[in-house]
Amino acid sequence: MKTGRPLRLAVVARAVYPLHGVGGLERSVYDLVRHLTREGVEVTLITKEPATGQDAAALLPDVHLQFVPYRTFPLAGRRGTTILDRSTAYPIFGLRAGAAALNLTRTGRADIVHGFGASVLGYARHRADAAAPLVLNPQGLEEFGGTDPSRARLKRAAYLPLRKAVVACAQAADRVIATDRALEPAVRRHLRVTADKIRTIPNAVDLEWLDGLATREDGKRIRETAGIAASDVVLLSVGRLEENKGFHILVDALAALRAHAASAAADSWKWVLVGDGPYRRTLEHRIAQAGIQDRVVVTGRVDDQTLHAWYETATIFVHPTLYEGSSLVTLEVMAHGRPVIATAAGGLPDKVRPGVNGWLVEPGRPDALAAALSGAMSTPLRLAAMGAESRRIVAQEFAWPVAARQHLEMYRELLA
Repeated sequence: MKTGRPLRLAVVARAVYPLHGVGGLERSVYDLVRHLTREGVEVTLITKEPATGQDAAALLPDVHLQFVPYRTFPLAGRRGTTILDRSTAYPIFGLRAGAAALNLTRTGRADIVHGFGASVLGYARHRADAAAPLVLNPQGLEEFGGTDPSRARLKRAAYLPLRKAVVACAQAADRVIATDRALEPAVRRHLRVTADKIRTIPNAVDLEWLDGLATREDGKRIRETAGIAASDVVLLSVGRLEENKGFHILVDALAALRAHAASAAADSWKWVLVGDGPYRRTLEHRIAQAGIQDRVVVTGRVDDQTLHAWYETATIFVHPTLYEGSSLVTLEVMAHGRPVIATAAGGLPDKVRPGVNGWLVEPGRPDALAAALSGAMSTPLRLAAMGAESRRIVAQEFAWPVAARQHLEMYRELLA
């Protein structure tokens, strides 16, 4: 990089908020480019075309935007949302988007290329001819399978083209980001990279933005609208309703909790489940079979303000997932000062510290979840202090100003 001018960064991703909806990837890309531009970095974002009618320049005013076609195939479903689409259209997009990044480096408009997943496949293919360093963030590695061995084998087979593309990108990269310390072994194993190539930089949240979304009064209103009594403990879960999120395990735990409640106070709770997805009908059937439908509120998909009002309503956040990447929703609820009961999956052990801001249990164990829930609800005076610790952990380790500085240190190290 020449002195006397800003660092020029090409960020390549298949999706970004708010151009392509709301999700973990979309939010991470949005926050990265926004906070790096605040630090004086000149960012060019290469991504797929936005939805019709969106004013992309107004939504991302400080970022240079370059759009690459993303052409899905018949029967592949919505762009970027199905296994078939991710294993066909996504790698092809990666070839095109990576080639666009290569052109930026050759014309002096990018000093570093920072890619998400397979989006930089075209750059990786020509890495030997490109002088600019490549940084890869593989995100949650979902394409490499979950915790159920049988399902992992099926998923690995279906995701083979995408998996090969991500491995090719990692092999060509100068640095590969692990979003949690707990994910470092998985990054080394799946992407076949050495430890010296890995940098651990957590996914982060924007506290300023989060704090403006909902107040305690908003939480109180949504609680009253849902008919939840002021004396009820609110157990909140958030996520896409699919089997690997483990919500059916929590149903079994709650059924056991209700069956063995020692007092009326111990049985005074409501479970609020925010989200939608293909497993919803099965899950609602299991809730009815367990006989707890009178204690459950399934909201479906909600907007940001409503979601954060529910965070303000929660007494305890419960995340029973069987497989997880970094879990931005856990960071979000921690930012609202709430204790967490979660499984020791993916990056969750980096965020939830037993006895400090919550409880960790083994994935797939309804008995362990029930025990943690019972313990939490029997010690209500601890919950406020645990919630304060959640907020402190986020502010010190998982806020975007911290993550932006870590990214800049890595870029400078590569350019030194």
